Amino acid sequence: MTLSVRDAADRNRFEAWVDDQLAGFAEYLRSDNLVVYPHTVVEPAFEGQGIGSALARAALDDARERDLPVLATCPFIKGWMLRHPEYTDLAYENRSRVAD
Repeated sequence: MTLSVRDAADRNRFEAWVDDQLAGFAEYLRSDNLVVYPHTVVEPAFEGQGIGSALARAALDDARERDLPVLATCPFIKGWMLRHPEYTDLAYENRSRVAD
């Protein structure tokens, strides 16, 4: 099994390929100031093989390279970040305060 993860920028997602089969993807919304990861999918035939982790790592490494904070609304990406403290510094923190 040869796993590769690549940025499919034209589809706004990272794709995980096992040999010549699409095994999963992690969608993103990227601006100059923030990246949002709303949804991750791993095809049933590839579950339990580390595909989701490979997608999360590639997506978060990309955010780090771009110096973008991450808003992980996808439960998988959010949970993965919590289990890997070396990525928690990427978490977006909304520091704005609204007062009357």
